[in-house]
Amino acid sequence: MASEAVRARNARRIVEHFGKQLDVPLSFRLWDGTSIPLGAGAQEGRGVFVTSSNAFTELLRRPSLDTLFQLHARGEIDLEGLDLIEAMAIARDRKKQGRLGLKELRKGFPWAAALPLAFAGRDAKDVAHRFEGDETGHAEARRDNKRLIQFHYDASNEFYALFLDKEMIYSCAYFTEWHDDIDRAQRDKLDHICRKLRLKPGKRFLDIGCGWGALLCHAAAHYGVTAHGVTLSQAQHDYAVEKIARLNLSERVTVELKDYNTLDGAYDKIASIGMYEHVGIANYPTYFRKLHSLLAPEGVLLNHGITRRAKRNIKNFGKISGGKRVILKYIFPGSELDHIGHSVQEMESAGFEVQDVENLRLHYGRTCKLWHDRLAARREDAIALIGAERTRMWLAYLAGVTGAFDQGPLRIYQTVATKQNLGAKSPLPPTRGDLYGG
Repeated sequence: MASEAVRARNARRIVEHFGKQLDVPLSFRLWDGTSIPLGAGAQEGRGVFVTSSNAFTELLRRPSLDTLFQLHARGEIDLEGLDLIEAMAIARDRKKQGRLGLKELRKGFPWAAALPLAFAGRDAKDVAHRFEGDETGHAEARRDNKRLIQFHYDASNEFYALFLDKEMIYSCAYFTEWHDDIDRAQRDKLDHICRKLRLKPGKRFLDIGCGWGALLCHAAAHYGVTAHGVTLSQAQHDYAVEKIARLNLSERVTVELKDYNTLDGAYDKIASIGMYEHVGIANYPTYFRKLHSLLAPEGVLLNHGITRRAKRNIKNFGKISGGKRVILKYIFPGSELDHIGHSVQEMESAGFEVQDVENLRLHYGRTCKLWHDRLAARREDAIALIGAERTRMWLAYLAGVTGAFDQGPLRIYQTVATKQNLGAKSPLPPTRGDLYGG
């Protein structure tokens, strides 16, 4: 087996090759302390470092985003002098320039240095925290919605409190001014939803996937509705029950640990906030028909959720990318993102008439950036709660989605709909002046 000095020398040749192709103002520090510039303007102490030759070997053997994510989660590849959001922005820029393609990176690749490294060291090992089973959730017969939801949401209420606002709202905030803090923006989001639904005293309001109960309590306290919520997360349910009691809202607000598909009754207003991402595109007909059956004849539905940009070749839309596979395995099993055109089609097929569609993409980019920075500031507290590995996963996830909303393929829409009832009076006013003025 080659000595550590030989392995470091071979690794240096490989990194120098990538540096010529990438030309980024960063450095790459090897496990022996050697710092290698990756382009013009590179600064020592600002870039990537790898803690062992074994980690370098793993990346050579399996050069994938999954491997990189696992190595970062284990702390064997990390950053110094910049954060993940900045590093990912640099990577996206180089990808747009065509500098991250395999064809370009293979040109002049030093195979003589790589092969001894690739066959040395330990076998790759998986991280401890990952979803066991079918992380896509596509096989409906084996899909366990409660297990999928609890993998993500039951990290602990204390963990989410580290980076969420004081009302524990885990969905896109609404910034009336871009400099607003997360508490103000989330409060404004709650009001934005309530105004869109035209909530009024005495109306029956249903929140599907109610989280920690912020919208339920806000709607009851400030708009006078009778509110009911459902969630599949035990941690969220217990928190919401305690909050409802603490705010003396028990006579008007209730919450259940229950699948939305088992609900019955009729509601004047229904909100589904950040929930339909978990349903699965194949299950949209069932999802929207169920919401239609729960909505009163003159009721209003607001469906708020993340989507992806549509592709020119729609046949490729359902393919699972490397980034998506990482999210399914380690963060959000069972999630699937549609494009807004298809979602609107499914709503109309279920009997809805779509009234408004609002894009909040930049709002979610700003939200995720604030979440990332707040979690990074309390990193040690997070490690004490969920461990170092899972904390690094979350920071990488929040950094990734920040960039994906700011510059990448992610979108988020609030879609307001009513029941299709041609010839009847609309439950909405003739203009949207009450929402936006004018």
